[in-house]
Amino acid sequence: QVQLVESGGGLVQAGGSLRLSCAASGRTFENYALGWFRRAPGKERETVAAISWNGGSTYYADSVKGRFTISRDDAKNTMYLQMNSLKPEDTAVYYCNPDKQKYQLLPRQFGSWGQGTQVTVSS
Repeated sequence: QVQLVESGGGLVQAGGSLRLSCAASGRTFENYALGWFRRAPGKERETVAAISWNGGSTYYADSVKGRFTISRDDAKNTMYLQMNSLKPEDTAVYYCNPDKQKYQLLPRQFGSWGQGTQVTVSS
């Protein structure tokens, strides 16, 4: 059974930083594109950042470019999201998910979602 566990969220003041982690059990991240997503209250889930299957390409939503960095450590089967210069509008539940298909530049097809980790940025 695949399980995704996001961690590292919390309450932080505007301008602060957080590092989110995502660990998987029951499947490997190696050779799969990975993504971080978020859902703010009353809004649709959006893609925040993604990294290609080999780590050679990354994607960032315009709203987080220059502030967030996605990375992966396949040896640890873990992915990360370093979030700097946080803003109140970054407040959301953050989720991770790998693509279901190998060798993709961006993750597009997903399995089950984890519980997510809450990020709250105060002004």
